[in-house]
Amino acid sequence: MLTILGFVMIATFLVLIMMKKMSPIAALVLIPALFCVFVGQGAKLGDYVLEGVGNLAPTAAMLMFAIVYFGVMIDVGLFDPIVRGILRFCKADPMRIVVGTAVLAAIVSLDGDGSTTFMITVSAMYPLYKRLGMSLVVMTGVAATANGVMNTLPWGGPTARAATALKLDAADIFVPMIPALGVGLVFVFVLAYVLGRRERKRLGYLTLDEAVQVEADAEVLVTAGGGEEPRRGTGGTGDAADADAGPAYSADGDGFQGLDPHRATLRPKLYWFNAGLTVALLTAMIMQLMPIPVLFLIGAALALTVNYPNMADQKARIAAHADNVLNVSGMVFAAAVFTGVLTGTGMVKHMADWLVGAIPQGMGPHMAIVTGLLSLPLTYFMSNDGFYFGVLPVLAEAGAAHGVSPLEIARASLVGQALHMSSPLVPAVYVLVGMAKVEFGDHTRFTVKWAALTSLVVLGAGILFGII
Repeated sequence: MLTILGFVMIATFLVLIMMKKMSPIAALVLIPALFCVFVGQGAKLGDYVLEGVGNLAPTAAMLMFAIVYFGVMIDVGLFDPIVRGILRFCKADPMRIVVGTAVLAAIVSLDGDGSTTFMITVSAMYPLYKRLGMSLVVMTGVAATANGVMNTLPWGGPTARAATALKLDAADIFVPMIPALGVGLVFVFVLAYVLGRRERKRLGYLTLDEAVQVEADAEVLVTAGGGEEPRRGTGGTGDAADADAGPAYSADGDGFQGLDPHRATLRPKLYWFNAGLTVALLTAMIMQLMPIPVLFLIGAALALTVNYPNMADQKARIAAHADNVLNVSGMVFAAAVFTGVLTGTGMVKHMADWLVGAIPQGMGPHMAIVTGLLSLPLTYFMSNDGFYFGVLPVLAEAGAAHGVSPLEIARASLVGQALHMSSPLVPAVYVLVGMAKVEFGDHTRFTVKWAALTSLVVLGAGILFGII
């Protein structure tokens, strides 16, 4: 019964948000609460929720301070040179813009944090998509899928979880998978090219005057935070003092917003300090010198203090990014209700046991391939913690009984990450759709098929190369 109710609860959640009958945050809270009552454990709902909140609180803290830190880095202009290079490549060609989105997302994903990737990618590319009338779900879909492939880096999370759960070395899992993951990333670039060609065909070629105008706009909108274009000749939102007091945004009435590359929040004299601080922060994350939430908390405090010594300016920078902080942290705590009920009621365990038990006996020698296939739905419908610490050991044990190495099982478990990054249980995806102003249901409908195909390509490449 718990198995059926678990699948029904997840299906109900997905249907309601994809049909836009409920907002994601409401669905994440109300649906699991209702199903908790259905299974006769309504009295324990509070305990389940508090346990879920406790488990996700470090993630919420990390995202809150990561948004502030990288928001400040965007404000001060740290990423402007990278973005300008991508934009120069993109010009006003929809195909190049989509490919540029994939390249930028893949490069920024090297830091191992999805929310950072999405903040920088959307900030850079959103203005061009809006200016050319391109589909924003193409941007979110390509960015999420590229980040999903790169999320398999040892410091990205899944590889470390697999190594911990099966008591293996992370390098032994990841290094042999590099060729297969490389094929997956190339497939994302090819997918971006195909989607870009489709957008180019839909929109047509720009005239020379239109292309020049868009390229000029791209220079003005090089670090847009997702919103409106600054009016020409108005100096953004006002004079330098006003710009320092708040975001250098201005409106043209179509919901389009940008940041002037000459904005008063820029700190060119502190460029190398900010670059060094970011490198040091990422190095400390990779070396695990401190918990990631603590690192971002310290990093955000240092970035604000050095770049904006005036307390009023610090408050203005925090206020400028408060919407994103509140939306994402609120979504994380709402997701805690969903994961808390799934885990507390035993639904996750029953669902996992049912899936493992449904594997035919004859598939035992091919448990690595089975694990790769199961990683798609399981990492989409479950958190990475639930999959890697709850399900993977069971799959590894079943594989060992048929002579399949735990290393093969661990490598195969990484296959589903391209799809996982668009899961409603991944907090970073709400940063992506929130900043891009895309409905989560629209993003899901568009992205799931392409992300699943990317995962299957990685699996196929792993089998072809003899890795899995």
